[in-house]
Amino acid sequence: MLDYEQIVMHLVVNGGEARTSALKAVAAAREGDIEKAGALMKSAGESLSEAHKIQTDLIQKEAGGEKTEISLLMVHAQDHLMNAMTVMDLAQELIKSSKILFDLQSRL
Repeated sequence: MLDYEQIVMHLVVNGGEARTSALKAVAAAREGDIEKAGALMKSAGESLSEAHKIQTDLIQKEAGGEKTEISLLMVHAQDHLMNAMTVMDLAQELIKSSKILFDLQSRL
């Protein structure tokens, strides 16, 4: 069983991986590699899903009466998760825009 700090670090790592993969996906789309962008977004989604599962477990435990320590590390972990979620949303839109631009360029 993981201790509190390990659980929090899993949030940080998975949130960071999701953000990094999403930004790499945007870069790939900007270069016209929409397939690679899709694969990177899938990887980002998997990391984000893992982080979200951890967060949901912590929330459910707290709702059940088990108090969660609010430390600077936990705040940092939540920042990573929320940042990753925002970057993922924006990356999806930027990838769509890149695809549209490349499609239009191919018609010229």
